[in-house]
Amino acid sequence: MGTAAKLGKPPSRNRRLRRQMTDFLAYGVVRVLVAIIQTLPFDMGNTLCLGLARLAAGPLKIRRRVTQENLNKIFPDADEAEKKQLAVQMWHSLLLMVCEIAWAQRRLHLVNWRKHVRIDQNKAILAIYLSERPVVGVTGHFGNFEVGGYITGLMGFSTLTIARKLDNPFLHRWVERFRGAKGQQMVDKEGCAPVVDRHLQQGGILSLLADQHAGPKGCWVDFLGEVASSHKALALFSLSNQAPMMVGYMRRLNGCPMQFELGTTGIIDPLNTESSEYSSVKGLTQWYNQRLALAIDQGVEQYWWLHRRWRTPPEKVAKRLAKAKL
Repeated sequence: MGTAAKLGKPPSRNRRLRRQMTDFLAYGVVRVLVAIIQTLPFDMGNTLCLGLARLAAGPLKIRRRVTQENLNKIFPDADEAEKKQLAVQMWHSLLLMVCEIAWAQRRLHLVNWRKHVRIDQNKAILAIYLSERPVVGVTGHFGNFEVGGYITGLMGFSTLTIARKLDNPFLHRWVERFRGAKGQQMVDKEGCAPVVDRHLQQGGILSLLADQHAGPKGCWVDFLGEVASSHKALALFSLSNQAPMMVGYMRRLNGCPMQFELGTTGIIDPLNTESSEYSSVKGLTQWYNQRLALAIDQGVEQYWWLHRRWRTPPEKVAKRLAKAKL
């Protein structure tokens, strides 16, 4: 480590220029790849993704250890062949998601969206979106949540989404342009609470990924049969603003590219006295994790088993959880 870095000094001008050039080159490569993907027919893109998935899960061993650990936790009775096949299917789904994001910009619009998306429980979803009350919508790293946000905006519903800023500023601006093309607004997760509260107080729709690890001080609840740390803010946004919470999903149908089902596995209203057991942060956090698990059960191969969702809780938390099971 250099002396300037040790002293906390800002990087030199040459170093900043090198970083900008590297970021721009990476951005250029991504844009070229996206341009190529946009020209591919759906079936050709699907075949390409399947081949790359076999490489990622096989010889390249990308995120293999984390993926294997997660699959061992959640599917302890599955044999090795089944877990290996599930890892390939997961990579296929993830790579296909990238292609679908590229295709959506050119091939998904107001005239033809019904050819690509069917809506389950459309009356319930429309009723909550068309009400004048704020809404907290939660989903997870499942299916194609990016196209889910895109199609929601396409149908005229503007949402506010919390997302971490990408390290590459060129890629970050490009991703934001895609997400905001149909009215989706983005806010960085650092210091976002005042912006979110103001948005909800004005009757806005908030969209969140609910399966991010929240660290040792998070709310530890059951998720797919194992304890996981969840952010308390999601439940607090709903409870403090008396905003109904909806667990939504955008899952791919029969493994076919650009064929989706947009739906919900549950809607809960803090003003409903029958839901009093979910009026606490822990109760509501457990509820949306259970509902997200129901969505994942409809297509386990479409969940991101490669990210570190389940981690060892602190000793005090582990003892409390073990005592609660007795």
